[in-house]
Amino acid sequence: MRIYFRGNLYGCNQATAFVEDKGKIIFIGSDKEALKYSGEQIDLNNKYVYPGFNDSHMHLVNYGQSLKNVLLEKHTNSLKALLEELKKHLVKGQWLIGRGWNHDYFTDEQRFPTRKDLDMISEEEPIVITRTCGHILVANSKAIELANITSEAVEGGYFDLDAGLFQENALYLIYDTIPQPTIEEIKDNILIAQKELHSYGITSVQSDDLLSATSDYHDALQAFEQLRAENKLTIRVYEQAQLPTLKALKEFINLGYCTGSGDEFFKIGPLKMLGDGSLGARTAFLSKPYYDAPKTRGIPVFSREEIKMMFDYANRHEMQIAIHAIGDGILDWIFEGYENALKNYSREDPRHGIVHCQITREDQLLKYQQLHLHAYIQSVFLDYDNHIINQRVSPQLAQTSYNFKTLRNITTISNGSDCPVEAPDVLKGIQLAVTRTSIDGTGPYLKEQALTREEAIESFTIGGAYASFEEEVKGTLEVGKYCDFVVLSDNILDVDVQHIKDIKVLATYVGGQLVYGGQ
Repeated sequence: MRIYFRGNLYGCNQATAFVEDKGKIIFIGSDKEALKYSGEQIDLNNKYVYPGFNDSHMHLVNYGQSLKNVLLEKHTNSLKALLEELKKHLVKGQWLIGRGWNHDYFTDEQRFPTRKDLDMISEEEPIVITRTCGHILVANSKAIELANITSEAVEGGYFDLDAGLFQENALYLIYDTIPQPTIEEIKDNILIAQKELHSYGITSVQSDDLLSATSDYHDALQAFEQLRAENKLTIRVYEQAQLPTLKALKEFINLGYCTGSGDEFFKIGPLKMLGDGSLGARTAFLSKPYYDAPKTRGIPVFSREEIKMMFDYANRHEMQIAIHAIGDGILDWIFEGYENALKNYSREDPRHGIVHCQITREDQLLKYQQLHLHAYIQSVFLDYDNHIINQRVSPQLAQTSYNFKTLRNITTISNGSDCPVEAPDVLKGIQLAVTRTSIDGTGPYLKEQALTREEAIESFTIGGAYASFEEEVKGTLEVGKYCDFVVLSDNILDVDVQHIKDIKVLATYVGGQLVYGGQ
């Protein structure tokens, strides 16, 4: 039993203390009443205590792997700088893998790197660099040679061998060639990632991992299940199970996996599907051509009929569904798929949803409400997308996109980072949800779509708990819920709005156990 006292507790009606026993909160109230309990006493030093943060969409295994690879985010101010950074990490006889470049930030040449660029670093060692969005990679000649590509096209993807460019489903032509990690290496990625996540105050994640480590989803499942059995998981994982085919989905369900199976530290969540690409890469599937690239509408990853079949099967077998959708074109297919599935098999509270919810028309916003779809938003995307939204889509479409306030008013929302696309920086995400500006001051974009501070906090706490059917056990500081909380240096509600991102995470606790920092 532990007694936490002298704290400023968010959402607790001026209570200053709480007591934990067996991982759950058993009392909230005054210091005087709390100190009547017997147990370890922890002084919160009048700091600010919030429910543990919940990132409702990210890629945990990929995040851990990205921390081992060449991190290119800080070296993308120019193509030249990018190539120079890669040269520093070249090791004879080894794959050189990097992630995080963004050509929109290049000041010398605003274009994708190419096969020829990477060949200038080496033609002997395979080199692969993935764009920050994760929807485009560039490979050098050696990597392409090892891939032994014989097809001329990939359904739901695109590649250009001369340029060394691979998009969407074509990424796997290269990824499947890279030496696959062992289960022990996947476990190591998870442990590295969870340590970093705790430093951001994160205690729960909803994570898409089954295809992030190897082409065999069983390896990722075994890694999580082994860590759980070894009591090494200190972050609560709700697995957004990405299964790319109906065959894989059927096998998964036949093996006994379904939404809700598992325990408090590793639980199967929704079927996760990838509907289209990204806005930055112009692979998000729009209903009309890109405003700044009229020859393309983007790339749908699944056909209209495949979405219908996958949705119908998952829904019939009591699986929750969450699908990545950035463009309004793919949304039309998705709404049709949900309508068909729910008509064929009605369910009281499936909590199906859409991940990203970026480019939306006014008629589509109403569909969220009519179908009771949960919106998994990423307010942190505004930092970059503020710079490109009015280039990529028409002014009219831009007015009804990133409508986070509207979505909150008409349905349920939760917030995340899509890490490693963005750092899992919850406080930055809260700031951008409130300001609607980029960190550099660009914006605000649709200021009327700003969330209040309280709404932004809820999107990273109780909103995420709702998305995983866990609002009764986490998401707020309440008696009977997990003792998951974060201690902050300052009050999110009082600090200057432009400095929410600068608040320090002093400590993170999961089930009453200190997992980061300390008092």
